[in-house]
Amino acid sequence: MAAPAQSNLFSANFVRAMTQAGAYEVHSEARGPHWVAWITRGGSTKPERSVIVVGATQAEAEAAARQWADSQP
Repeated sequence: MAAPAQSNLFSANFVRAMTQAGAYEVHSEARGPHWVAWITRGGSTKPERSVIVVGATQAEAEAAARQWADSQP
């Protein structure tokens, strides 16, 4: 029996959002039962300092990401 074809889907619950706040952008994705958020600066697509925060809701994850960004020099 042949192996099943692999799918390019991340998750059935995958949602991506982005908001701009000051000198950085906040990105977030739904990942299963939780949300992850990260900050980018200067047009980069990678998380600032490779930091990703997790929250129970999108608002919680994005708030934690903003708090982290505001605490950085």
